[in-house]
Amino acid sequence: SVPWLPEFGISYSIGMDGLSLFMILLATAMMPLLVWGSWFAIDTKLRGYYALLLALKTGMIGVFVSMDLFLFYCFWELLLIPMYFLIGTWGSANRLYAATKFVVYTFAGSVLMLVAIIAMVVTIGKGTGEYSFAYDHLVQNRDLLAPYAPYLFTAFALAFAVKVPIFPLHTWLPDAHVEAPTAGSVDLAVILLKMGTYGFLRFAIPFFPAFALSAPVAAVFVTLAVSGIIYAALVSMVQPDLKKLIAYSSVSHLGFVMLGIWGGTVESVQGAIMVMIAHGLSTGALFFLV
Repeated sequence: SVPWLPEFGISYSIGMDGLSLFMILLATAMMPLLVWGSWFAIDTKLRGYYALLLALKTGMIGVFVSMDLFLFYCFWELLLIPMYFLIGTWGSANRLYAATKFVVYTFAGSVLMLVAIIAMVVTIGKGTGEYSFAYDHLVQNRDLLAPYAPYLFTAFALAFAVKVPIFPLHTWLPDAHVEAPTAGSVDLAVILLKMGTYGFLRFAIPFFPAFALSAPVAAVFVTLAVSGIIYAALVSMVQPDLKKLIAYSSVSHLGFVMLGIWGGTVESVQGAIMVMIAHGLSTGALFFLV
């Protein structure tokens, strides 16, 4: 942890635990495979392409190690830029539409999260006298957020729900998967979707546990998860495009992860994390095969 913008209570603070470890391993283990998968497929603007792949990895790993919410948000948004250019430059025929849709959806959800982060820091700062974006400081004083929990949780949940993506916020995913180059599709499936579920496990639920795990909220998420599992499975059954088939199956599989998170037991959350890892490996492999 190093002071970064101390006058605003922002530090360059990174750390790792069991949850982030597996996500980081998924991200880094894919990199040699992505280069291998692109070796014969990409033959234009090579330096730009591999530079963007590295920038994408930087953002991904940054999201999983950030222990400061401002730093987390910077990495979260940094990802959009290389992904936009990867799809928009090396994608298929309809690539610009898919890339723009991806950025607009993700950015619209994330702006509210930034507002919520600032509101949290100000609220806790007024209560404790210390204005800090540090994750530990915010979690320790989360009781001060209780009166505003419904609004703050909704802002976080929307940003993460778009990224997962939860039905009915999933419409950007099939387009992005189909138009992206292979490496883009693999990174999207293996890591980017997991950032949404990781966000719920790391931020949305720990900050507002009483509200997030209350019966009405759990009912909403369980309903959306089950709807997504069934709907996306039915849609993937009739897809003539193999990439779209895998994209819709991802929406279905991530529904099981959301169910596990809101199952509310240690076993269900461990199961959700196992499905996150297994989905990353299997879906990444499927996109390489396609």
